[in-house]
Amino acid sequence: MDLSDTAAEAAFRRGLRDWLGKTLPELPPPPDPDDWPGRRAYDTSWQRRLYDAGYAGVHWPVEAGGSGATPAEHLIYLEETERAGAPYVGANFVGLLHAGPTIAAEGSAEQRRRYLPPILSGREVWCQGFSEPGAGSDLAALRTRAVRDGDAYVVSGSKIWTSHAEVADWCELLVRTDPEAPRHRGISWLILPMDAPGVTVRPLRTLAGTAEFAELFLDEVRIPVGNRVGAENDGWRVTMVTLSFERGTAFASEVLAGRRALGALAARAARDGAWNDGELRRRIGLLAAEFTALWRLVQWNVSEAGAGGVPGAGASVFKLRFSEARQRLYDLAAEVLGSGALLLPDQADQADRSDPAEPAWTAQRLQGLSYTIAAGTSQIQRNIVAQRVLGLPRPGRSGAGGG
Repeated sequence: MDLSDTAAEAAFRRGLRDWLGKTLPELPPPPDPDDWPGRRAYDTSWQRRLYDAGYAGVHWPVEAGGSGATPAEHLIYLEETERAGAPYVGANFVGLLHAGPTIAAEGSAEQRRRYLPPILSGREVWCQGFSEPGAGSDLAALRTRAVRDGDAYVVSGSKIWTSHAEVADWCELLVRTDPEAPRHRGISWLILPMDAPGVTVRPLRTLAGTAEFAELFLDEVRIPVGNRVGAENDGWRVTMVTLSFERGTAFASEVLAGRRALGALAARAARDGAWNDGELRRRIGLLAAEFTALWRLVQWNVSEAGAGGVPGAGASVFKLRFSEARQRLYDLAAEVLGSGALLLPDQADQADRSDPAEPAWTAQRLQGLSYTIAAGTSQIQRNIVAQRVLGLPRPGRSGAGGG
């Protein structure tokens, strides 16, 4: 993949940069981080602006409602929106970055017509119903059951860490449709309407003080069979498509945000005198090299998704290294901040950010603790890398993968 701009790509970059320059000053102030109805309204309003300007789902295929942008143009979009400080996808995260791409890749023509346009235009918000109490990232251990009853599934069970559930219209839901099948089989991928009778959402307050996650309880919820994506009991394969998007490209903008935060940290250290510490400079340098390498992995994953439609096993390499690098970045920031790192997030926002362009250090550090769990724990990612990239045998097997 040639990383230099062609004439067409340079024109795309100029057009996007001009549009961002005119549009961003018109935005209202963002809402309080814990005001999820307000955040939904803000995020979907931004999504609508992108949609009207032709920048919604730039990398989605044209037949799915996107712009059909090339991998290079997708990267330019990520670079320019981050450089300009444009809003992140926020409440639209699940719909735009993995439910939508999964339906585009695995859904029926009717499902693509029904669900993709509202995602792109910001009219509908999605959440994710994958993890369960007692199962976590071991999705093959999920126990939420769906029993076929005529033209519907009757679903009972519970989910946890369901991001944005309290403001979502739809949920990408994993259920067990054949309890007698082996663990990785007998699972189906369903589209759950969040206003269906029997759905209860209970927000969870996180260490960072926000209610980003929620518990989801399902009591004999009827979901039409037509809401199933893929074949019955083929949900594990469909889920791997979803997770490839989540791990491979969904955190791409955050790599650029991490590079910007690292620059702000270096500037902060220079102002505070901490820059005189050679060990601190060495650690900042190592992180700078790692974030540069992570951006190269993003470029690889985007290019691979452009060629084959879905990121490959490299997605797990990226997810593993990014989540751990992000934690090291904000741990290092806490050392530079000193006692300021002990302030609660709202106090830190008021008192500890000497430069408005700096990240909210304390809030970002507390949120970062979840990154090695979100989208599959680091242990899960290491297993995938060991088996699918390095060809090592699974535990309890000998000789698998050669050697």
